[in-house]
Amino acid sequence: MGRLVPAVTRALDILELFLDGDGTLSAPEITRRLGLPRTTVHELVTTLAARSYLVQVPDQPGRYRLGVRPYQLGSRYAEQLDLAAEGQQVARSVAETCDETVHVAILEGMDVIYVAKVDSTHAVRMVSAAGRRLPAHCTSVGKMLLASLPEDALAARLPSDQPLAAMTDNSITSPAELRRHLATVRERGVAAERRESNPDVNCVAAPVRDSTGRVVAALSISVPTIRWSDARQAELEELAAKGAGELSVRLGHRRRDI
Repeated sequence: MGRLVPAVTRALDILELFLDGDGTLSAPEITRRLGLPRTTVHELVTTLAARSYLVQVPDQPGRYRLGVRPYQLGSRYAEQLDLAAEGQQVARSVAETCDETVHVAILEGMDVIYVAKVDSTHAVRMVSAAGRRLPAHCTSVGKMLLASLPEDALAARLPSDQPLAAMTDNSITSPAELRRHLATVRERGVAAERRESNPDVNCVAAPVRDSTGRVVAALSISVPTIRWSDARQAELEELAAKGAGELSVRLGHRRRDI
């Protein structure tokens, strides 16, 4: 691996700050959050704004938001990623069947990133969005994706001596417990989480495979606790597996191998 360029790393750190909060930041806020010299932040922000990666917020002097260039890059990426477009279509079909929130997510390190989402029509539903990142071990999609990794890849991502961060009181924080849980997921072929990423939500997930048979994503169905039961879980696990299978076929996987 080549040497990382500090200036580029800092510029990317600045851009990634805009993924959280309300999407606007001032130079002093960036300085404080990244611990960089004020002059450095000013120069980087000025450069990013000149290249349309950032733009000043109208009527808010000194505050910035993302410019058009990240959108153009993201759109170009999405055009090349059939998973996002196909996932959105399948998620819509699954959501129409069960009237619950459906996500498609990919794995990055020990996090999942949602690439597609369709809401339910219920008044009580999940508050989430495509592009959001969550700890994999706290989600059904994440567990499904982690369980699908080869042992060496899982070991590299999951040190046995470091506790895992909790999102709720039900989150798994022990690496050993997570490994036992993942073994069950592999055996069953579907994953579930009960109020582990959100105290009011339960989820089920199934694996999505590409043309080579490799698991490249997972499709989940999320249900508020008030609409959850063991019978409902079994029903949704079957539906998630069917939806994930359909998405796999769209990505070139042979149906007979699903």
